[in-house]
Amino acid sequence: MGATRTDHFTDQQNKIAIIAKALGHPARIAIIEYLLKVNACICSDIVDELPLAQPTISQHLKELKNAGLIKGSIEGTSICYCINEETFSLLKEYFANIISTVANQKCC
Repeated sequence: MGATRTDHFTDQQNKIAIIAKALGHPARIAIIEYLLKVNACICSDIVDELPLAQPTISQHLKELKNAGLIKGSIEGTSICYCINEETFSLLKEYFANIISTVANQKCC
């Protein structure tokens, strides 16, 4: 297996790949869906909602935050998480372009 050479790809290709990797776990999809439903919450709210331990939820939140899919602000001793609209706007543009291109293609 060869080494990944991210410098051979555009910034957008690398960003989309990071986002896609972060979305590649069902627990993270569930967290995103929960945040969409409640708008903002703290980790313990998610722990109450999903069948996962707090350290596991925290690790998934960290991955989502590192990919830019969510953002967090400190409120007292907790971090309040919410959806990062900018990243989802980037995804919307990216996939809209793919859908538009595919819809206009005549393949095989």
